[in-house]
Amino acid sequence: MKRVSLLFLLVAPYWLFAQLQYPATKKTDFVDDYNGIKVADPYRWLEDDNSEETKAWVKEENKVTSSYFDKIAYRSQWLKRLEELSNYPRYTAPSRTNEYYYYSRNDGLQNQSVIYRQKGLSGKPELVLDPNKFSADGTTSLATFSISKDGRYAVIGKSTGGSDWRTFFVMDMKTLQYLPDSLSWVKVSGASWQGDGFYYSRYPTPDKGKELSTKNENHQVYYHKVGTSQDKDILIYEDKINPQRFHSAFTNEDERYVFLNISDRGKAKDGNALWYFDNKSNDKTFKPIIKEAGDLHYTFVDDADGKFLISTNDGAKNWRVVLIDPLNPDRSNWKTVIPEKEEVIAGISSAGNKLFVTYLKDVTSRVYVYDLHGKFQKEVKLPALGTTGGFGGWRDDKSVFYTFTSFTFPPTIYQYDIATGKSTLFRKPEVKFNPGDYVTEQVFYPSKDGTKVPMFIVYKKGTIKNGKNPTMLTGYGGFNISSNPSFSAPRITWLEQGGVFALANMRGGSEYGEKWHEAGMRFKKQNVFDDFIGAAEYLIGKKYTSPDYLSIQGGSNGGLLVGAVMNQHPELFKVAIPQVGVMDMLRFHKFTIGWNWIAEYGSSDKPDDFGNLYTYSPLHNIKAGLKYPATLITTADHDDRVVPAHSFKYAATLQEKYKGDNPILIRIETNSGHGSSNLKKGLELSADIYSFIFYNMGLTPKFPAALKTGDDKKAF
Repeated sequence: MKRVSLLFLLVAPYWLFAQLQYPATKKTDFVDDYNGIKVADPYRWLEDDNSEETKAWVKEENKVTSSYFDKIAYRSQWLKRLEELSNYPRYTAPSRTNEYYYYSRNDGLQNQSVIYRQKGLSGKPELVLDPNKFSADGTTSLATFSISKDGRYAVIGKSTGGSDWRTFFVMDMKTLQYLPDSLSWVKVSGASWQGDGFYYSRYPTPDKGKELSTKNENHQVYYHKVGTSQDKDILIYEDKINPQRFHSAFTNEDERYVFLNISDRGKAKDGNALWYFDNKSNDKTFKPIIKEAGDLHYTFVDDADGKFLISTNDGAKNWRVVLIDPLNPDRSNWKTVIPEKEEVIAGISSAGNKLFVTYLKDVTSRVYVYDLHGKFQKEVKLPALGTTGGFGGWRDDKSVFYTFTSFTFPPTIYQYDIATGKSTLFRKPEVKFNPGDYVTEQVFYPSKDGTKVPMFIVYKKGTIKNGKNPTMLTGYGGFNISSNPSFSAPRITWLEQGGVFALANMRGGSEYGEKWHEAGMRFKKQNVFDDFIGAAEYLIGKKYTSPDYLSIQGGSNGGLLVGAVMNQHPELFKVAIPQVGVMDMLRFHKFTIGWNWIAEYGSSDKPDDFGNLYTYSPLHNIKAGLKYPATLITTADHDDRVVPAHSFKYAATLQEKYKGDNPILIRIETNSGHGSSNLKKGLELSADIYSFIFYNMGLTPKFPAALKTGDDKKAF
């Protein structure tokens, strides 16, 4: 008889002794026909999140998951450590409206950040709004805070349980009391003020019981006058002929011009149209600057002498700034103000009659200042290589604020003097860790086709590259979104345990402009998966880690990424964490605003697109006989962006087909959406993810003694 040591019995994961018993999930004989190709969908019934049958399934799955986590003794310790490192005051950069500066602050472990204001930068802070009081459990959040240009009113947009739906209210900024106004079914919308009212966008009221899953169509723009009921709102624009378009209206600084932005992503287009009217004119009908929504983007930056500064990728894959005369908007009349560069423009802000242009150079920020005619004036000297944002303001501002961050550089606020070009430290967070204890590298590794792909690797100094370091590899790779260096207090708990963190900047994002995006979308989506697999192979080949110690994690489009690569190369990974993922690539466009992703992925309604999507759809490529990694799938009941049906069907299928000993769990959060609805839920999720990874790698973390945190409640 083989002997087993007592120590092994004490520390070995629970799953070594018994395969998990998952809920018995009913299968049906439902089949779809895609142009003659039959595709079974036996768990279609799980798409009905309101059925008693689905609710019972969710309850039983959560029981299994909860029971599993109860076996991990150090899970509560990890949560405590997360709370310790997250318990420090956090601020946003202040923004000025007349005599007041507004900003948000979180004392440390508040579920929601609180809005304050003060007169001048040295004034006494005054509490404006505490979203922690929106609901008893802290899961109703502040999603919109838009102050009128005269400072008299503010739109307060609330999100319940993490939903993308918003309810708008109006606050009197003199009394800080709510007015009777209440606007429902707002989505994909800001609030742009004009006079004593504002423009916003909404959808028609959805059917009862289908609010979180029904397809959202006919996006309408309304004007709401303060003090009136929603049924009195004026319909500004709708397009019933093209129901899968987004429409939004906004005004310029002096409210003279009203702009209408139209995007048509439901028709596999990825750009926008831009219309306007002059409020000084008697004619209030919208006139085209860019008439049709195609595959190019046009973003209003500022106006100058009756002409519009527009940022665009029209004729410039890496973007440029052009000046357009709205009375003569033909392209032949455009004037290039800031030409395209080798680096991609990541953002543009205006303030103090200057343009602040942020470029990306190998995924790190560079900021340059130009006048409104495009003349270069200064470079903003940043404190290190990392990511910055901000710089916006009014024309009469003498200074602006920006925030800088990196992997081991907590978000730090600087004040920039426009005249002198000098940056001054404004507020530095006091996080209880030593940045000097950690190393950040940037490497460029080859993908399958030889393309060089950048990746950041962060780890503790002294880490030995022996192939035994627990490693978390993550990425996004889609929707023209760049994955930039940023700080995460929860991630520090991973690094201090000897964990390696790796972020791959795959094709599909905007790291190197539209060419990089196009190389990872539609029929080239496999490039993204190859880039991610190449990152894993690099980390293994350079002995940062090995397949026994490599975990992968991604959310949303990144959840799709994790699901796809673990089907294609399960042998590379020990643990997989697909979060709120787009797992059913044949039906994603059937729910809420999923049709919006057709421009990125294609649509199974088209034969060629179907063939491509079917080759990598995570749900449809799960194969019996593969040795899948330990998998923790996460989703939430109020996710009305990537509906939980994606994760439900994926979990049921993986549990059915995989017969090995690795756990296949699904964690279904309540009162949360596409992201955690409050800080507490976010920290609990992080604790579960990190604990799950360590547990399945057979590792036991060692936590330091608790650290005290300050309680700084002073003004600026």
